[in-house]
Amino acid sequence: MFCFACTGGIGSGKSYTVRIFSALGIPAYVADEKAKQLYDIDKSLIWRLCDLLGDDIVVDGVLQKRVMATKIFSDKKLLKKVNAIVHPRLLEDFYQWRDEREKEGKDMIIYESAIFLETPLFHHIADKVIVLTAPEEVRIKRVIKRDKVEEYQVRQRISKQWSDEKRLGMADFIIFADGKRAVLPQILNIIEVARRLYIK
Repeated sequence: MFCFACTGGIGSGKSYTVRIFSALGIPAYVADEKAKQLYDIDKSLIWRLCDLLGDDIVVDGVLQKRVMATKIFSDKKLLKKVNAIVHPRLLEDFYQWRDEREKEGKDMIIYESAIFLETPLFHHIADKVIVLTAPEEVRIKRVIKRDKVEEYQVRQRISKQWSDEKRLGMADFIIFADGKRAVLPQILNIIEVARRLYIK
């Protein structure tokens, strides 16, 4: 089964792009959403995080994501330890999801994650990497509108992510989601190239 990875900085248009892929019949695994689902259903995962971060991250069996985020936001070592717990479980869930899609007869899927390139554990799952790019000011406006946050908060998030230049250097395909160029034709071209060159 052929797998695209779709990645890009905050506000670069990943969610919109993945919705188009889905509408075209290509199933999408959205890592962020799936991780949140695992937090809700996988009690062993939650208790392992409790052991690391403290019991106050859980109230009545429910993970308090904001409390957890506050603890790891400015502590890179702690974030690395959390990822060492969460990422292998997410990878296991992805394999299960991929196998189900294969049984359904799908020959192409897409995995979306903002930190795909920064996470070597996942690199092997992708046949080709799509990087979304957009001007920083466009991204900032999108996130302010979407998340109802202040500009400085968005810039703070961007500063903690990889630069577009670094991501683009690892891209097999690039989608320009700058609000000027239509995204759909770019996606259709990428799918056509993948089917012609890579899917036997």
